[in-house]
Parts: sequence; C-alpha cells; structure tokens
Amino acid sequence: MTHDGDDLLAYSPPADLLEDRVILITGAAGAIGAATAVACAAHGARLILLDKNERGLETLHDRIEAAASHAPVIAVQDLRHATPDHFDTLVEEIDQEWARLDGIVHCATQLGVLSPLHSSRFELWSEILQVNLLAPYLLTRSSLPLLRRAADASVVFTSSDVARAGRAYWGAYSASGAALENLVAIWSDELETNTQIRFNSFDPGPVNSRLRDNAYPGEQRQSRRDPADLTPAYLYLLGSASHGLRGRQLTAPPL
Repeated sequence: MTHDGDDLLAYSPPADLLEDRVILITGAAGAIGAATAVACAAHGARLILLDKNERGLETLHDRIEAAASHAPVIAVQDLRHATPDHFDTLVEEIDQEWARLDGIVHCATQLGVLSPLHSSRFELWSEILQVNLLAPYLLTRSSLPLLRRAADASVVFTSSDVARAGRAYWGAYSASGAALENLVAIWSDELETNTQIRFNSFDPGPVNSRLRDNAYPGEQRQSRRDPADLTPAYLYLLGSASHGLRGRQLTAPPL
C-alpha cells in the first residue's frame, strides 16, 4: 500500500486491528471524533473520549457500550480553559487504569469567526490558538511517558486545507493549523530515532459537520463526505499497518 489519501480511505482493517489498544480521542462528541470513536471501538480499542459537550459524550458512550466489547471512559474538558495540570491529571488517571497509551486522535477544533486580519479580536485569536494549537501540544506533551510505554504508539492530528495554504479571512484558524502542522513535523523529527511513537496529520477535506456548515453555509452537503467514510484513514494511522509512517501530511482525495 502507498500512503496517499485515496489508499487510506480504501483501507480494509482486520476486525482485531486495535484489540486492547488504549486510544484517546479529543473532540469526541463532534462529527469526525464520534465516527472515529465508534470505528475504533468496533475494532477492539479501549477508549478515552474527551470533549466539552457532556451530553454528546454520554450519548456516544451509550452507543459504544451497546455495540462494543469495552465501554469507553469519558473526560469532560473545555479545551479553552485547559492547563498543563488538567492534562497531567488525565494522564495520571490513564496510567492508573492501563499504564500506557497506544494512540491519540486530535479532532477537537474551534473555527471562530471568519474575518479580515485587521478586524480580528485578540480575545478570539487567543481562544482559537489555545484550542487548536496549545491544547493538543500540552496534551501530547503530558502523554509522552505513556506513549513511550506502548509497543506501537501513534498520534494523529486532524488538519485542513487552510492549514497548509493561508486563505483570506481564515485568520487564527488557518494560522493555528499551520503551526500545528509544524508541531507534527517537530515531534516526529525529535522522536524518530529514540522512540517508536509516530506522528502524522490527516486532512479529511469537506465533511458533513457543524463546523463545515458554519464555514460554508451555502455548500451542498452532497459535495462532502460523511464522517464514517473517513474512519478507514484514522484506523490505518492508528494500527500497525502504518508502522514506519512518520511526519507525513496526508490528505483525503477529492470526491
């Protein structure tokens, strides 16, 4: 298998791909996060689901518990206010329960308001950078000791086209995404030779989600993918089939 986006979506995972692997998913109550969680659970993963939407997490928990062999753990956390101590506490709880972490899928993101740079509010910039850049950095940093204990750890960052090429009015969202892509490259370069942890990013393209509705209110929904159609890529990147794939910026093919 080559490692372009088309191949990732065509990946057919074995039923036990993630058997007993411990996977943390942020933005788990959102469209991509929830679909990824359901798919991971169906392939044997033990899940920690993080989101600020407690009701959404509870609904997802019940859905997975009814269908999968392992009930997930939910972690209600608003990333706008998360500190290093919050993440250290979460990691300590994961350590006590499983003593390792096999993967993280970063799906949490905040769009903000599309506006010209000169009229963007500082408070909103600060909030978007916190959610989209600082929180995934801090969570990954806190998780490193547990990721090092796993035999085949993988960290997947969800990206976007405006993270890779700046676009008018996308301001803080685009800038935070570009910084996140660089963060993936730095993590990968720093840890490639002395750990088994791999870091990659994946741009899912247009997806049926609330964020996409807000960003492109006139866009036809049939021109987007459903979140479940993207899960083969996340499963591939989390599982052992992607062993050796490091520091890559992967993109789903156009519909």
